[in-house]
Amino acid sequence: MKPFRYERATEAGAAVTALGSSPHARYLGGGTNLVDLMKLGVEQPDLLVDVTALPHTAIEHTSAGGLLVGAAVRNSELAADHAVRTRYPVLSQALLAGASGQLRNAATVGGNLLQRTRCPYFQDPGKPCNKREPGTGCPAREGAHRELAVLGASPSCVATHPSDMAVALAALDAGVHVLTRSGTRTVPVTELHRLPGGSPERDTVLAPGDLITHVELGAVPEAADSVYRKVRDRASYSFALVSVAAALHVDGGIVRRVRLAFGGVAARPWRARTAEERLLGAPATAESFARAVDAELAPAEPLRGNAFKVPLLRSLTVRTLAELAEPAGRRTGDGGPHPEGPWETP
Repeated sequence: MKPFRYERATEAGAAVTALGSSPHARYLGGGTNLVDLMKLGVEQPDLLVDVTALPHTAIEHTSAGGLLVGAAVRNSELAADHAVRTRYPVLSQALLAGASGQLRNAATVGGNLLQRTRCPYFQDPGKPCNKREPGTGCPAREGAHRELAVLGASPSCVATHPSDMAVALAALDAGVHVLTRSGTRTVPVTELHRLPGGSPERDTVLAPGDLITHVELGAVPEAADSVYRKVRDRASYSFALVSVAAALHVDGGIVRRVRLAFGGVAARPWRARTAEERLLGAPATAESFARAVDAELAPAEPLRGNAFKVPLLRSLTVRTLAELAEPAGRRTGDGGPHPEGPWETP
């Protein structure tokens, strides 16, 4: 590992100044992704600024009826919070599906949002990768791409974003509070991560030194009836092949409100706006769900080895929405594997 300097920040503004003046500096939260990348030689910072001592460790209720979550809150704490479990169960389920207990105890909310792709070419400095070294190519397109993107990819990159938590936050329209060198701003989670285009090395819209301080959840009544479903190769500690975060409110057999986001299929959490528009006012039936999801997935451009993701995601989403459309007393799902599982994947 390349030698580096370490500083423990005690004031947020000073942390932003320190990182903004050094292009090779990085913030250190739980370190569950960054330290691994440093060991691999993918990340080689000359300065680590530890931000875990900053006053961003609380989960607070807002006057608007939502929650304000500090960026240094541990994933395990957020998943266990009573308000999260009862008012935003999709978020608690996504966090519990995301990693082992040990990792959840270390990982922070801000770090979870900013974790980098697990594409094998990105993680291997001995291989070309446009995300790691712009202009070197994307061998994943013709190589090992089974777990990679089918939506929003480009000739430059087919990487996927690995966070489960971010998919739930996208469905909930969460906002990310950011401290910059010129002040503060709020970025919707759905706009935080970039699609690769011709600049896949830029994962997010954040500028050097920008510090995530909080994530804010609004009052979302339908979120009390929400679920997160994830298909993976093994039952624990595995990244999503595909995943769905969904909230649904049905009245008189008609979809009145719906929120839908996908994971494991793009370089950012994929908010399924087209499907949501098709579902509003439609009958809450499997046929309506299927038509809406088909419209959302119509632009998909799978590669040779990951075309299975499209029908797999379609099936998962239809079954998840059908489950939510059932009266609560008749449901069998509990946030874990689907009771009719296990899923079979190529």
